[in-house]
Amino acid sequence: MAEGKKLVAICNAQQIEAQIIKGRLENEGIPVLLSYDSSSLVFGLTVDGLGMVKIMVPERFAEQAREILRVKYNELEIGEDNQSEAGEPGQD
Repeated sequence: MAEGKKLVAICNAQQIEAQIIKGRLENEGIPVLLSYDSSSLVFGLTVDGLGMVKIMVPERFAEQAREILRVKYNELEIGEDNQSEAGEPGQD
């Protein structure tokens, strides 16, 4: 496969969230491929990881895509193990 054409998974999400993420990244000019088992669409559920969608981008866009998602989503929602540093609501 040509350099820069290799696809990498940047995060996992449920079907609806994956579509939103795809639109957000494509709006920034990043090509996106959603990889999922068709049963998740047929049955419309996610159980223990089954039915999750992999959001995949060309390797050369991976870091840029993760940064774009960090602006919109916290690290836990994009598959990072870091805890959010935000305080409780109403605490300044």
